Amino acid sequence: MAESGRARTRVVVVLSGKGGVGKSTTAVHIAVAMARAGKKVGVLDVDLCGPSIPRLLGLEDAVVMHGEEGWHPVYADEEKRLCVMSIGFLLPDKNAPVIWRGPKKESMIKQFIEDVCWGPLDAIVIDTPPGTSDEHISVCQNLQKSDMHIDGCVLVTTPQRVALADVRREISFCRKVGLPILGLFENMSGYVCPHCKECTNVFSRGGGESLAANASIAFLGAIPIDPQLQQCAVL
Repeated sequence: MAESGRARTRVVVVLSGKGGVGKSTTAVHIAVAMARAGKKVGVLDVDLCGPSIPRLLGLEDAVVMHGEEGWHPVYADEEKRLCVMSIGFLLPDKNAPVIWRGPKKESMIKQFIEDVCWGPLDAIVIDTPPGTSDEHISVCQNLQKSDMHIDGCVLVTTPQRVALADVRREISFCRKVGLPILGLFENMSGYVCPHCKECTNVFSRGGGESLAANASIAFLGAIPIDPQLQQCAVL
């Protein structure tokens, strides 16, 4: 990964075996929170077939510049504390599909890790697709070959049993490849009425906390459904 200045950049990977549980949203929240705390943060979007990060950060019309040293990430703020790299910036239009086999995906992830000029960063947050397939293995292997390593991963689930079953597989994946698990979030954990403030457990509640306890990993908290967040993503 092309970077300079600081010898130690923290790398956090956001994972879930299930799609649609809010990995990208969680990755953005983590990155924005660190940037607001005064850190310089990069977000690397390796969800090649479903890049959501540009949309979540209002960067859909941004263009990646390519220089002699490689790609320059897109900044999401005026202070230049939060920068982003995503295949979404490289597609001819936002609705263009990415129809690639494994080797081409691996090659693109290798380029993202080796050829992006991040500059000095305190941390990089990596957003991944669902599952335990090519993209995840490529990230682990290419980071091991670079001058960076993964400090840990954050798992995201929703309370339903079908999501919990897939996240159990993700926990097994992390342990098999030696990825430290920082903890687990339960997303979409209830809906808080904006009028009466009563919480309704639309998808049940507590499954993530129970899974974390059974797997002996840290439970990082339950995040309720927020209608304002949905409004920010309206077409």
